Amino acid sequence: MQLKNQVLYRNNKKPIVWDAFFLTNTERKPLVVFCHGYKGFKDWGSWDLVAQRFCDLGFFFVKFNFSHNGGTIDNPIDFPDLEAFAENNYTKELDDLDAILNLLTSESFEYHNHINDKNISVIGHSRGGGISIIKSSEDKRITKLITWASVCEFGKRTSTTGDLEQWRKDGVKYVLNGRTKQQMPHKYQFYEDYKANEKRLNIEASIKRVEVPVLIVHAIDDPSVGFEEAKTLKSWSPKSRLIVIENSNHVFGAKHPWEEQKLPKALKHVVDHTIAFIQETIDGA
Repeated sequence: MQLKNQVLYRNNKKPIVWDAFFLTNTERKPLVVFCHGYKGFKDWGSWDLVAQRFCDLGFFFVKFNFSHNGGTIDNPIDFPDLEAFAENNYTKELDDLDAILNLLTSESFEYHNHINDKNISVIGHSRGGGISIIKSSEDKRITKLITWASVCEFGKRTSTTGDLEQWRKDGVKYVLNGRTKQQMPHKYQFYEDYKANEKRLNIEASIKRVEVPVLIVHAIDDPSVGFEEAKTLKSWSPKSRLIVIENSNHVFGAKHPWEEQKLPKALKHVVDHTIAFIQETIDGA
């Protein structure tokens, strides 16, 4: 079954649009929650094919749009709501992930009987990797952590650096989206929120606190988030497993739109390694 563009409404907060892929049998399935990255969205590229692969192998796979990623309920693809994008920050994304986990683990959730809430894996791509690391250090419901092309530090990203005084004075700065050609706005509140929550948003401290199995997947030639960041994460989490992807890039050979009916070779390797890791830790639990 595919549940597309479901909406989680919340009091005094922006709604979250989410998808679920799962087989409609009587088994309780390991839950996998996928977090997209910066300038990303749940329907980007071949993420649907990723979801279907997990579904076919017996997982309850959920992907969602962060509430302030720039999408809307009516148009969850791309960035029609740049004002929302401008108001995004790391703590809002952590709150969104918490809301999704609360929904999926609630006994009142319509499909609760399909989920084994004792086996919850979180996958984060790029910036979503950092969010997943922090959340996994805080939330005992998460039993496995997987990062795909994850950042190792929030403080040095383009969204938190640059001419801070000019940014403060202007109140907003812009980052070009090379694909859509939109000037993506970042309000200065992004930096203020980061500084106010800097201790919580420390990825190094977070991954050192993570007690569950960790898989780090990264392309050695990643031009966006260098492979050194994966090595750094591994050094902070010695028990983690690092999978090196050869001849690939930040999105493991995918692009948007993705019009083929099969995964790019590198991304299929990523998915297969991830599934094997989750199944291994399930079997070994």
